[in-house]
Amino acid sequence: MDTQHPLQLLGGLSPRQFMKRHWQKKPLLIRQAIPGFKPLLDRAALFALAAREEVESRLLSQGPKGWQFRQGPFERRAFPSLKTPDWTMLVQGVDLHDDAVHALMQQFRFVPDARLDDVMISYATDGGGVGPHFDSYDVFLLQAHGRRRWRIGRQKDLSLVEGLPLKILANFQPEEEYVLDPGDMLYLPPRWAHDGVAVGECMTYSIGFRQPGRGELARELLQRLAEDAEDAAGTAVYRDPGQPAVDSPGGIPPGMMAFARDALQAVLDDPVELQCLLGEYLSEPKANVWFEAVAQGAMPTQMGGVTLDRRSRMMFDDQHIFINGESYRASGRDALLMRRLADERRLSAAEVARASQGARSLITNWLEAGWIHDDQ
Repeated sequence: MDTQHPLQLLGGLSPRQFMKRHWQKKPLLIRQAIPGFKPLLDRAALFALAAREEVESRLLSQGPKGWQFRQGPFERRAFPSLKTPDWTMLVQGVDLHDDAVHALMQQFRFVPDARLDDVMISYATDGGGVGPHFDSYDVFLLQAHGRRRWRIGRQKDLSLVEGLPLKILANFQPEEEYVLDPGDMLYLPPRWAHDGVAVGECMTYSIGFRQPGRGELARELLQRLAEDAEDAAGTAVYRDPGQPAVDSPGGIPPGMMAFARDALQAVLDDPVELQCLLGEYLSEPKANVWFEAVAQGAMPTQMGGVTLDRRSRMMFDDQHIFINGESYRASGRDALLMRRLADERRLSAAEVARASQGARSLITNWLEAGWIHDDQ
């Protein structure tokens, strides 16, 4: 992607300009970001997705009893009548299940894949919404069908209404209001309060970006570090030939404390280990994702071009390639080839033919696992 080329998707800004002026800084309203846009899934297809066990879905409504919240999966008869106002269905991770939605998400890859999360589709009847709230991540809100009224504001008071199954702001104070038509899009940085209400039946696509917290990231890395700790820290055992006799045996010896500190530091100081752990974590598919392995005998006899499965996550750093939670050392021509696969999500037959035997063997393994697909 040419990050200096102006995009209608960004209201005539180039990706470079957008990232400098708006990303994590201030909202941007883009009229007709995608002119003539129509839903990539119709209502029936979206409801069918919400009925599947492996798809995360939620149903929200507001009525005489206040806010009601239920988790999917949902049978069609579980939904209120389409004529009933004030209800919303949210279907998460639709890009994992539909090629067209996955292709839509690829238009936002001017942001690193390590940050790109998923596409959620919100279906709502007239008056439906999820209440005024704020997200801890960046989001593009693309109107797909019908109209939705958005009110947004830089909320200082983040106190929530108590006793609700949703995180709804108690004292929402909007500063701006917009009504979005199909093809319009609104970008919101983290912690900008917003309230979207359907004007008639509507669908909104939310392109969201992961923003791991420092504590979350430390927990994940330390858990993964623990699995490899013995190899990284070495096999040395604690020795204390100079330990004197003690009058107070309950005290931990200072030498043992120093030994423990050195063991932990040895693991944390290994830059290659940390790179691998981070790349494996960021490229790991979500828990509800699995791949269909290629049946024995169904592999192509001659390898052509290949394309990453829409569910595959592939990234790289200076020394490694990461795909679906696994890491591989890569250098030279093969590293350039694999980085191209991560960036473009496909390789031509000519590019595959130029790969080394080792790289072609990896590609074959990924084909068998269902992580990539042959273009033939």
